[in-house]
Amino acid sequence: MGHMKGAAGALYVDDGGSGAGTPVVFVHSLGGDTAQWSAQLEHVRPRRRAVALDLRGHGRSTLTSSAKDISMEAFAGDLGAVVDGLGLSRVVLVGHSLGGAVCAAWAGAHPERVAGLFLLDPASDGRSVPPEQAQGMMAALATEQWRDAVGEYWQSLLPASTPEVRERVMAQMGRTAQGAFRAGMEALLTFDPESALKRYPGPILSVITPLNESPGAYHVLVPGIPFKLVTGTGHWVQLDAPEQVNALLDAFLSTVP
Repeated sequence: MGHMKGAAGALYVDDGGSGAGTPVVFVHSLGGDTAQWSAQLEHVRPRRRAVALDLRGHGRSTLTSSAKDISMEAFAGDLGAVVDGLGLSRVVLVGHSLGGAVCAAWAGAHPERVAGLFLLDPASDGRSVPPEQAQGMMAALATEQWRDAVGEYWQSLLPASTPEVRERVMAQMGRTAQGAFRAGMEALLTFDPESALKRYPGPILSVITPLNESPGAYHVLVPGIPFKLVTGTGHWVQLDAPEQVNALLDAFLSTVP
């Protein structure tokens, strides 16, 4: 546990575990942090190294006022800084929501360094969001009431979650820097996931909820991406159904060379 230098500030890294398997790196959602992976880290670490990071301005990572680069590639740079900083030559990437997009971006740019890509209810293609809706969202995120605007949207992703999980997710969102949240949303609205995913030829699995059954979903954009549907959870599947996610991750890791 500690901090590492990133392009936009100090990046918090939760590193532990050891074993012969390829290390796994976990990347959280917009408004999330490393703590959302605690059940997975605990599960994986007896057998292999597992690392989670807080993206810029999330959790315990900082965001310098000069950090103006708003793109998925910038967030992928945070992931790259941690992978390189820890001296990891090849990794399995696990990404949830925005983290799925970040992992796809990094895998597309560095396919030879990614041994497997496990996407957990990944963000869908934000370029299909109607412009007026996207502009309204970005405008709301620029106001002092931005957390209320996000709160309403977040609640729509949590209907099947327990009150404890809802509270946890909302609290983590509340600790996120406004600039980082806006940057993440803008990155999602402009990122081309299809091109990135097509540049990565390795093992991949997308674990989706019914929220992800849309034309912009990654497994729809790139036919042939294997996917598994999980029902009865909210968007934060790893908090609602940690054992199920651990079992799916184990099965995926067993297929990664």
